[in-house]
Amino acid sequence: MYNKDMKNIVQFSISKGEDGFYIAEGQGFPIFTQAKTLDELVSNIQEAADLHFRDENLNEHGYKSNPSVLVNFELPRYA
Repeated sequence: MYNKDMKNIVQFSISKGEDGFYIAEGQGFPIFTQAKTLDELVSNIQEAADLHFRDENLNEHGYKSNPSVLVNFELPRYA
């Protein structure tokens, strides 16, 4: 069933932890992953999202069947 109001993007927020690891948190879904580099984190995000949604019907959550991933990166403010 197609609904033009269905979401096409799954969002993640990225921050850097005190231990030096980058942390990604899904917005609206309990998906968390971390990595030492941003390149590794991108791969981990894709894998974590695939695993989380593998047995899910995204349409039931208001998403199209093959959504894109959007990441927001927190830039800390330096004094």
